[in-house]
Amino acid sequence: MTIRHLEHCFAPRSVAVIGASVTPASVGALVLANLHASYHGSIFAVNPRHRQLLGAPCYPDVAALPQAPDLAVICTPAATVPGIIAQLGARGGRAAVVITGGLGQAAADGGATLTQRMLDAARPYNLRIIGPNCLGLLVPGIGLNASFAHTHGLPGKLAFLSQSGALATAVLDWGRSRGIGFSAFVTIGDAADVDLGDLLDYFASDAGTSAILLYIESLKHARKFLSAARAAARGKPVIAVKSGRTQAAARAVVSHTGALAGSDDVTDTALRRAGILRVDTLQDLFAAAETLARARPLSGEGLVMLTNGGGAGVLATDALALAGGEPTALSGATLARLDAVLPAVWSHGNPVDIIGDAPAARYADALRALRDEPASGAILLMHAPTAIVPSLEIAQACLPAIRDCPRTVLTCWLGEDGVQAARDLFEREGIPGYATPEEAVRAFLQLRDYRRNQELLMQTPPMLPDLRTDANAAARIIDAALADGRELLSEVEAKAILAAYGFPVAQTRIAADAEQAVAQARAIGFPVVLKILSPDITHKSDAGGVALRLADEEEVRYAARRMLASVRARHPEARIQGFTVQQMVSRSGRYPAHELILGCSEDAVFGPVLLFGQGGTGVEVIRDRAFALPPLNDVLARDLIARTRVARLLAGYRDRPPVNLLALVGALLRLAQLVCDHARIKEIDINPLLADDAGVMALDARIRVAPDTRPAHARLAILPYPADLCESLIWNRRDVLLRPIRAEDEDLHRAFLEKLSPEDVHLRFFYSMRSWTHHQLARFTQIDYDREMAFIAVTAQAPHETLGVARAIANPDNTQAEFAVVVRSDLKGKGLGRLLMRKLIDYQRARGTAEMVGEVLSSNSGMLRLARELGFRTTPHPSTQVYTLSLALATG
Repeated sequence: MTIRHLEHCFAPRSVAVIGASVTPASVGALVLANLHASYHGSIFAVNPRHRQLLGAPCYPDVAALPQAPDLAVICTPAATVPGIIAQLGARGGRAAVVITGGLGQAAADGGATLTQRMLDAARPYNLRIIGPNCLGLLVPGIGLNASFAHTHGLPGKLAFLSQSGALATAVLDWGRSRGIGFSAFVTIGDAADVDLGDLLDYFASDAGTSAILLYIESLKHARKFLSAARAAARGKPVIAVKSGRTQAAARAVVSHTGALAGSDDVTDTALRRAGILRVDTLQDLFAAAETLARARPLSGEGLVMLTNGGGAGVLATDALALAGGEPTALSGATLARLDAVLPAVWSHGNPVDIIGDAPAARYADALRALRDEPASGAILLMHAPTAIVPSLEIAQACLPAIRDCPRTVLTCWLGEDGVQAARDLFEREGIPGYATPEEAVRAFLQLRDYRRNQELLMQTPPMLPDLRTDANAAARIIDAALADGRELLSEVEAKAILAAYGFPVAQTRIAADAEQAVAQARAIGFPVVLKILSPDITHKSDAGGVALRLADEEEVRYAARRMLASVRARHPEARIQGFTVQQMVSRSGRYPAHELILGCSEDAVFGPVLLFGQGGTGVEVIRDRAFALPPLNDVLARDLIARTRVARLLAGYRDRPPVNLLALVGALLRLAQLVCDHARIKEIDINPLLADDAGVMALDARIRVAPDTRPAHARLAILPYPADLCESLIWNRRDVLLRPIRAEDEDLHRAFLEKLSPEDVHLRFFYSMRSWTHHQLARFTQIDYDREMAFIAVTAQAPHETLGVARAIANPDNTQAEFAVVVRSDLKGKGLGRLLMRKLIDYQRARGTAEMVGEVLSSNSGMLRLARELGFRTTPHPSTQVYTLSLALATG
């Protein structure tokens, strides 16, 4: 990931159009005309056939330009592009938009594609390329229209990033007609160099951008994209439309998990994990951006509807119910407040129908009565015009109540001319307004989903349990199967891997024939389950290969013979290796255990994807499932469970007790760890996983493996906790663990910061701080290991305490990492800061970071002394009391 030189794309002082033209309707002519229409920087035209274009000089080639352009727009034939990029780089250019398409074809000499040659030409100069095969880009705030779009954009604070040029022109036209402005409007085409991840990084830190809107067709670099998206979404709304929702996964699968996971399910899961709000349509994209910009963040997920007409309330209620929601049940206190200000015939429920004859004061009184409803996150105010009182008068009366309301207030003024004045007033006041109840409810649901995604992004999980896994035992089983040339593990092998990761599994043994099956059943103890053992039969039940509750030897013998005949008739080509004999698990509870499915399959873009849902033989018919990307923590595992319909049953009902949620969460954590540890595991099915109040047990399991020489974490879209960086040592006669910080450390970190003296807080943060919010602590502890590292020193024995921390945040180019270190005030001067800094320096050097930099107050003599001892260069700022510290890490 890198944002290097992207400022030349979005704040250029000069632009060259290479392939400029006056030929009507040609790309070169359109780009040149668009630039001349509004851009105030230097514009250079390049075309050897012309001396002058649009009254300005035209240059024969890049070398003839009077200066190196900040940005070049290339509109020449595909074969010429690599050479032009090389000329630009040599001339000093650092950014280009390649509008030309067709570079994916092989060059005339049969070598590398033109795209690859273009990239090779750019690499020595670090020249950045947007495109090829794109519409171009616009920065309306500086009048830059480096595109062949048919219209110009309005200035604004929305960055629109699109993979489609054709669609972008429609959006530009649509946005202009509705007064929607943009801080930037970028199409990336084939994204050979600059992609959505780079642009997310750039606009995340752009002060002129309040929200980032994405139109996505496909994603290539999942980890890069998600890392950038998660960083951006923590600072400002990121909203996306992803096309291709109905496309099914285009590969053969052997498990229920693979069959259930379509590509759009995975994309939806990834966007949600990144904190991105996904919407269905372009109209929703801009509506959501407007809603998030105007509405207060929701304080809860309940919706209270206030209306002067029952019909509007019914429509809003229907829209809410169809989306899986329901109106907030009003508290007794709220009902009493409403009774005091409304006529006796009001609806006495939600929607709050204050009757069609409602005067302006009744609206305002009802709003004030609803403001303290504890279950409400938002109030939807709906009004249909009447002849009794003008809508504007109602709007004027409601404004003070809305300004004072701690809840989010959304409005719906039904109609056109009769309510336009009221709508305009609220528009000027920045109060979100919608034309229909359905649109207003959709806006509320977008706010709710955004709130959920942000909470998931920032929520602190409890400490992870000790999973006690045996990765080596699992690896030996995989080694043996691959050495035999097998991809599908036997049930016994699959359960052995699960057992190595702490899953409770039903005892299972292999038998070569019916008599061995009888002997194994006798050893296990009756009743038992008999299953066919064949590498060619994945779903045994469908083939007649499962017999349950076999009570004695004769039943086992008979079932084995009948099973062989049935399987051979249905699958004559299948290789039969015998049987598996398994204890018949009988749960002691009053009710049968729930049958669930846990699994994993591998997505072509996002890598391993975890599945949870209702299991059993009808799993693909029921299709009650949810997905998540590994790694997981307690919060993510519980969220995964909650997104299924079966979750309501698992919570218990009537006199049926809830399942042991800790055991179920533990199973998901173990599954995620198994997937993170072993790149060679491609698919897993645990179906059924029995779950009840006593715990969980895996009854059946399938695992497919394949050779894979990549490091275990290379295929993961989100980098897991780097446990290999943990280091035990003795410091100051204490057993100490130096390890990366993790999300679960929030409480430890709060206690650590609270033990810092006010002076040390000021020296570290340059300002005073008396208390620490969850949001601040989450920023410190919930880090993306792809771009940030924080090593903490923690006492090895309980009660655990954090003693010090050293942190570095690398820029997207990894050219610099800004560092900071702080040691608990009562432990300073004993060498702990040096230990933490040496570990951090070694880590950043191994990551290829070029330089570590930091700032220190001149009064922080201890830090300045340590920095000099570690080889940092210290440079004082003449006008401030600050020193800049820098350490070159590159070995050259």
